[in-house]
Amino acid sequence: MAGAIASRMSFSSLKRKQPKTFTVRIATMDAEMEFSCEVKWKGKDLFDLVCRTLGLRETWFFGLQYTIKDTVAWLKMDKKVLDHDVPTEEPKTFHFLAKFYPENAEEELVQEITQHLFFLQVKKQILDEKIFCPPEASVLLASYAVQAKYGDYDPNVHKRGFLAQEELLPKRVINLYQMTPEMWEERITAWYAEHRGRARDEAEMEYLKIAQDLEMYGVNYFAIRNKKGTELLLGVDALGLHIYDPDNRLTPKISFPWNEIRNISYSDKEFTIKPLDKKIDVFKFNSSKLRVNKLILQLCIGNHDLFMRRRKADSLEVQQMKAQAREEKARKQMERQRLAREKQMREEAERTRDELERRLMQLKEEATMANEALMRSEETADLLAEKAQITEEEAKLLAQKAAEAEQEMQRIKATAIRTEEEKRLMEQKVLEAEMLALKMAEESERRAKEADQLKQDLQEARESERRAKQKLLEITSKSSYTQSMNSSTTALPTDLPSFNLISESLSFDFKDTDMKRLSMEIEKEKVEYLEKSKHLQEQLNELKTEIEALKLKERETALDILHNENSSRGNSKHNTIKKVS
Repeated sequence: MAGAIASRMSFSSLKRKQPKTFTVRIATMDAEMEFSCEVKWKGKDLFDLVCRTLGLRETWFFGLQYTIKDTVAWLKMDKKVLDHDVPTEEPKTFHFLAKFYPENAEEELVQEITQHLFFLQVKKQILDEKIFCPPEASVLLASYAVQAKYGDYDPNVHKRGFLAQEELLPKRVINLYQMTPEMWEERITAWYAEHRGRARDEAEMEYLKIAQDLEMYGVNYFAIRNKKGTELLLGVDALGLHIYDPDNRLTPKISFPWNEIRNISYSDKEFTIKPLDKKIDVFKFNSSKLRVNKLILQLCIGNHDLFMRRRKADSLEVQQMKAQAREEKARKQMERQRLAREKQMREEAERTRDELERRLMQLKEEATMANEALMRSEETADLLAEKAQITEEEAKLLAQKAAEAEQEMQRIKATAIRTEEEKRLMEQKVLEAEMLALKMAEESERRAKEADQLKQDLQEARESERRAKQKLLEITSKSSYTQSMNSSTTALPTDLPSFNLISESLSFDFKDTDMKRLSMEIEKEKVEYLEKSKHLQEQLNELKTEIEALKLKERETALDILHNENSSRGNSKHNTIKKVS
């Protein structure tokens, strides 16, 4: 009994020691995950678990977002999850999103998963019109999105209407022009075809490189009031703080770059920005809620830290990630080149096989035609022989009748006719017999000539038959040689041992010389990118001019008009910030 009591006590103590848990649902841009978390977990514990699950190492760009009373908030790393103002019901939902944006996506985003998450988030913001994008740039971005999803363009696979169910353009852009979905698809596909050879990660990076130059990219907007009570917008992004008119989110009135800000603070609802230059007045403003001030300060601290971090040497972790990314990129490039070579060789082998098959079919058709011609020649020869025989018999019969007529004529002449009437009748009969004999002789001569002609035709037919048999013999010999060639060639596409030998002989060891060569190639790519950017701008202008005639001016939004004014003045995102700083 004592043993039973002890076992019950140990069981109850184990039961008490089990930690209390709660369920959390994490929504990324393309998936949902559920985790069971301990009550004592802090924000960092949950955030690290999500990052490990995703295989994400560039954690400094991201955060866990939730909504409280129609206000966006981010989970604090050093605070318990349940101590936040989150709903009590389970599962508790958080959105794993990019909280801070890079200045230069190509240089800062190292991991492929990081690039993909940014691509999905920026794409959704453009389609939801949270980031303003001009029509011509929307078409170009859509073409890169299609390349990332479908791979290289193939006219046999990607036929008209294959983008009908895809959401690729903002509704504002679609409504702005008198263009059918087919017309938009045609223009998107024209650019999509030019991206051939780009892998998914390359297409997504090109998308981000274009999107990062849009005025509203990476900007968090907050409604504020200045000392005079004027309503304004505060924009926080990777470059600094910007003050906008509520009706113009594209062009800031004032900008404070992070390197020119000495201090940022808030007291209750009043926010203070102190510039580094003491001659410049302190800028103060009020927000609607204390919670908004806390969020603004979070974004300011995080963006400022990243701004300063970019201007220092990379940490050891980042250096390792970049080295691994370069090696992985080089390995993928070599793999793509190998696959491209194999694909090219396979296509050439298939083309050779198709050509041999086509030639074989042609030879078979020629053999069939020669066979048919031979059969016709044989039938013609038989008919001619039969007709010649009939003609000979008819000629013999006519000759026999002519001889009988001649005998009759001689008999009549020999017979004595006594009366004049009999004589006249006899003369008439003789005349008729002579005429008949003459006709018979002519007919016999004609039939004899016809028989000679038929014999000649028969001889020609037999000569033609001989030539047809000779040609059929030649074609049959060629056909057998082609089939042997075809059987040896058609095996090539399905069994390519030489390809495997080539691939096995490649080495993936990255020596110093390889890395130097890769660095030189990267520099070369930068120069080419500048040239492509110029070409890209020309293409965008060309498309803009092309669709301008279809624009419905009355449907232009305020942001469309402001963007057109900025473009006509030659203003871009970066030079505008420089002017107003």
